[in-house]
Amino acid sequence: MSIIRIDGGRRLSGSIPVHGAKNSVLPIMAAALLACGETVIHNCPNLSDVDAAIRILAHLGCTVAREGEKVYVDSKTLTRSDIPHDLMKEMRSSVIFLGAILARLGEAVLSMPGGCELGPRPIDLHLSALRAMGAEIEEDGGNIVCKAKKLHGCRINLALPSVGATENTMLAASRCEGTTIITNAACEPEIWDLQSYLRRLGVNVHGAGTPVVTIEGSIQKGSMEHWVIPDRIVAATYLACAAASGGSVELTGVMPGHLSTVTDVLGEMGCGLMLGENTIYISADKPRKAARPIETKPYPGFPTDAQPPIMAASLTAQGTTVFVENIFENRYRHVAELLRMGADIKTEGRVAIVSGVPRLHGAPITSTDLRGGASLLVAALGAEGVTEIAGVHHIDRGYDNIVAALESLGADILRLD
Repeated sequence: MSIIRIDGGRRLSGSIPVHGAKNSVLPIMAAALLACGETVIHNCPNLSDVDAAIRILAHLGCTVAREGEKVYVDSKTLTRSDIPHDLMKEMRSSVIFLGAILARLGEAVLSMPGGCELGPRPIDLHLSALRAMGAEIEEDGGNIVCKAKKLHGCRINLALPSVGATENTMLAASRCEGTTIITNAACEPEIWDLQSYLRRLGVNVHGAGTPVVTIEGSIQKGSMEHWVIPDRIVAATYLACAAASGGSVELTGVMPGHLSTVTDVLGEMGCGLMLGENTIYISADKPRKAARPIETKPYPGFPTDAQPPIMAASLTAQGTTVFVENIFENRYRHVAELLRMGADIKTEGRVAIVSGVPRLHGAPITSTDLRGGASLLVAALGAEGVTEIAGVHHIDRGYDNIVAALESLGADILRLD
């Protein structure tokens, strides 16, 4: 077991690159199953979730290799259609392989996925979409058994703009006959990135970033390269770290337009921001103040994944900040740990009320999920004294060597194994 030890109170300063998006690279790795050739994925972060996806692809019979920030996937040798429970339980997004395997082989057997315990995240939207396209699906002893002699295009209206259901439907539709139209589709930038990859394969897909996505199934190219977009949640976390520490930091290799709701909030808190074409500069040398109420919503609203680190940055802001979590019901699991550091937070249902305190103090705390763990890092950087964070494996799922990144900005931080 590892812990991260932070001696807080140091102002962060310097420049740092933002690595590729976890929530983009995982569906693209699944989409590589459709290619029947080699895919080279660039800007691929070194994350435990990516490692889990590599193990899944290898189990399915693909040839997979990593070389620095590049991952090579050759799916010509795909032979298996099952993913066992021990691999599925490693990450929630493992269900994204369902549509691609079914479209390629005509059958797929998966167990129920794992991941952070943030409350119910049913996959019924994924299954109903695949059924509409002609799949026969049964649940057998905790496994999902899907079969389809031939998938066909159709119109699918999602009851909720689910990112995973939108992606799974796009993957399955890429190899089926006819045209598939997804309405009430998720609009996240990661959907656009998946569309970009599928277009490189020869799929006629358009509409990503809007509530209507249209896919005409066709795969024309077997081997190709793709560059993953930068991770907007990692960028939001680094901005929160700078704000909490009173630092001045430049992010490079970022897409500022993907972060407009986050930068708007930080600006209201009193941070100075300069947005370039691929850079964001933040200066937090002035006292922070409470922002307007922050409600998480599907993109382009305020992202639920950015709520924990921004909450941590607001703990010592003057005034009261109200958070309303509309996506996950258990998204406040980090609050109990922040209270141990002297935070003043009251929660009731989906609402959290943060009253700013003069200072936080270091404490032994534990990460219980990915973004909650990020919030603990943010809080520890701005606290007085030493904080030791356990449960680091959660943080490893979404941040590529964040300890070295923060150390490069001047943080007194150390990972102990």
